[in-house]
Amino acid sequence: MQMARSIPRLYVVTDRQQTAGRPLEEVVAAAAQGGAGMIQLREKDFTARELYDLGRRLQDRLKPYGIPLLINDRLDVAQALDAAGVHLAGHSLAPSLARRVLGPDKLIGVSTHSLDHARQAMREGADFIVFGPVFDTPSKRQYGAPQGLQRLTDIVANITCPVIAIGGINTDNLPQVLQTGAHGVAMIRAVLAASDPGEAAWQLAQQLNTIS
Repeated sequence: MQMARSIPRLYVVTDRQQTAGRPLEEVVAAAAQGGAGMIQLREKDFTARELYDLGRRLQDRLKPYGIPLLINDRLDVAQALDAAGVHLAGHSLAPSLARRVLGPDKLIGVSTHSLDHARQAMREGADFIVFGPVFDTPSKRQYGAPQGLQRLTDIVANITCPVIAIGGINTDNLPQVLQTGAHGVAMIRAVLAASDPGEAAWQLAQQLNTIS
């Protein structure tokens, strides 16, 4: 059986197009200082070398905060960086195969968009799943219509590993999301595009800490 792991409740996913021209490293460092608990490097158009170089820079900026860096999909880059783990898309390798490659101590998350997918990811050894999009958001429209709070509630009720909600979540609707029993939230635009990413992360972290 997969050992239980501590999964942070505020998870920031990178998108350098959302930073209003600011260096991604600076925005991520501000988010970490503000209270983000985990960062996912997700720049799909980068080559392996570009991802590795950016990953090294992000690791340097995150080191003072002790925050894990996960690599989106690329097991080879995650290995080269000795990153904390990977985040897998629904069409990626099974978590069990990723575990075989990366070893028992790495975090493995999986993006899911249905209860069947979530159950499969859990059976195959995911440490946590990300479910969404919960609300409408430009970055997730390619994955279909918003899933809504009821479907998120159903996922949480049927999954024993931590469920991270994603898609259009902000400080206004975060209480509704947490009422579903979701463990935490993944953010892109709400943190990266904020005028003060550190303050945005802090406000979200405060809400997560006060709402159980």
